[in-house]
Amino acid sequence: MNGKIVALGLALAAFVAGPASAAEKLVVSTWGGSFRDLIAEAIASKFTKDTGVEVEYITGGTIDRLNKAKLAKGSPESDITFTTAHVGWLYANDDLFETLDLSKMPNASKLVPQAKVSPYHIGAWAYVYTIGYRPDLTPKNINFSSWADLWNPELKGMLAAPDFDPSHIIAVSALLAGGSPADWQKGEQKLLALKPNFKAFYTNDANSQQLIATGETPVQIMLSMNAYYMIAQGVPIKLVIPKEGGVLGIDTMAIMKGSKNRELAEKFINTALDPEVQGKIAELKKGSPTVLGAKVSPETAKLPGVFTTAEQWDKETIIIDHKLRAEKTAEWRKWFSENMIAK
Repeated sequence: MNGKIVALGLALAAFVAGPASAAEKLVVSTWGGSFRDLIAEAIASKFTKDTGVEVEYITGGTIDRLNKAKLAKGSPESDITFTTAHVGWLYANDDLFETLDLSKMPNASKLVPQAKVSPYHIGAWAYVYTIGYRPDLTPKNINFSSWADLWNPELKGMLAAPDFDPSHIIAVSALLAGGSPADWQKGEQKLLALKPNFKAFYTNDANSQQLIATGETPVQIMLSMNAYYMIAQGVPIKLVIPKEGGVLGIDTMAIMKGSKNRELAEKFINTALDPEVQGKIAELKKGSPTVLGAKVSPETAKLPGVFTTAEQWDKETIIIDHKLRAEKTAEWRKWFSENMIAK
């Protein structure tokens, strides 16, 4: 009799606990489209398999999600946010991110130093903005071994760059003029001298893809991931890392301040940094793993802009300090719009 009572009690406990556990979920804020799919396929699938916890998504643009997070401060809609490294500093400066305890995420011990962006957000994957071009539509004597090759007069009316983020070419111009992103004004005249070579300024990834696919702008300052997507679609693009390096970009993860699922969020980030997961991200999106020892195929590892060794991270990148970039982005966009985009 006592055994039956104990068994009944255990069954009731399981019945009560079961629905609560099943209802548990983790909410992730990210971009939509292919990036949301990347997180779902590479990270969330393993996280759910390991924990039984489902992942839901809030998607939107980078700044739109930041503004929504500011309005919801203290009671966030999401537990984890994916955003760019420099915009992550805007969240952090507004006290929207928790300080990360990396001891709760053992895989973080393998992070490359460049991916430890701040005490609040760390890299999930990386990429570069660099030179992508159509060899079939550009002068044969130009191979873009240096960023300085963009200034070749033979490229008049061939070049495109993003209008929403001019930080890449502003940093490069400053470096070529003997300055740095911090004293970017040293590169102003250098940058103005590039104006004749511009044909267009693209507004988003799709616009970039269209311009180079049609050949309207056969040379671009281009997101490496976009270049590899277009190459897979049959567009004959060559992506190069100039001797000065590609301009590094890092997409980061953070735990929202006020999240009620901090322990689960830590497990999610730890999953994202698993070497096998990082390898899968590299294969799916042709981005750089942010941990050393990721399992990347030789074919993917040899691609320009995919960094798998500490030496590549050190020698093949131009790094704009992410906090500085957050502070300067509005100023840079204003100057670029007035002096480069305006006719």
